[in-house]
Amino acid sequence: MQVYLFPGQGSQYVGMGREWFAAFPAARAVFERADEVLGFPLSRLCFEGPEDALNETVNTQPAVFTVSVAALRALEERGMEPPAYVAGHSLGEFSALVAADSLVFEDGLRLVRERGRLMQEAGARHPGGMAAVLGLGPEPVKEVCAAVREETGEYVGVANDNCPGQLVISGAFAALEAATEQLRERGARRVVRLAVSIAAHSPLMAEAAAAFQQRLAETEFREPRVPVIGNATAGPLTTPSAIREALGRQLTSPVRWTESLRYLLAQGATRLVEVGPKDVLSGLVRRVDRKAKRVTAEALLSTS
Repeated sequence: MQVYLFPGQGSQYVGMGREWFAAFPAARAVFERADEVLGFPLSRLCFEGPEDALNETVNTQPAVFTVSVAALRALEERGMEPPAYVAGHSLGEFSALVAADSLVFEDGLRLVRERGRLMQEAGARHPGGMAAVLGLGPEPVKEVCAAVREETGEYVGVANDNCPGQLVISGAFAALEAATEQLRERGARRVVRLAVSIAAHSPLMAEAAAAFQQRLAETEFREPRVPVIGNATAGPLTTPSAIREALGRQLTSPVRWTESLRYLLAQGATRLVEVGPKDVLSGLVRRVDRKAKRVTAEALLSTS
């Protein structure tokens, strides 16, 4: 059974998708449509940068989304077996919904552009950041975050449970710094600040989530052709109402990625295909189950 996995913010790099644009008419059509819908050359930003502009949340989200859908269409052009399930990490959930025929590409593009804008604005109003915690399980990390919230009066908490031994915490700068020190004292192998200027998947995104709910209500979603495994639920989303609710929760609730992968493996997933730039998710799959067969679109679509 084949599963498609779609990456989120952090997988971007200058040059992503350029090879697919040149080699696959279906991928080229996705980039050209994105430029048309957004009214600026997103494709050039993906292919040529500059890196600083590509890494701005308001640009990163539509860029990764577009490259992922371009990879999807290129795989379809190649005659790839369709997936039985789809899942996406954070932003990648929107790409997964396109793959499941629940969301039209153009509508998804407008949504993720707005999502990025709202998150960037929320980050300016409520500054914060994120840090990867390596080598500790969820319980000690949650305990430290709870203690720091009590001590500082500011929020920090688990934002992503990516795989065994790799969690991400998110919160206000002072709380994040305090949690970092205490997690090192508790035995974390490493605590690494991420190159992001927002506290994603935390209550600091509440204003963005409220505004985004309105955009979701205005967007048409269809019943997905295959089950979409939601970040907020770690289970299948099968109706438009469930999809809207889960996408609305996603901005302020943790990404339950370890649970999502375990759910897919329990359903009998035999090959997990990472559809988008880089191979971040393939590495996480390996940490959950070393025997799971995994492959990336970048490898499958290589023309070199």
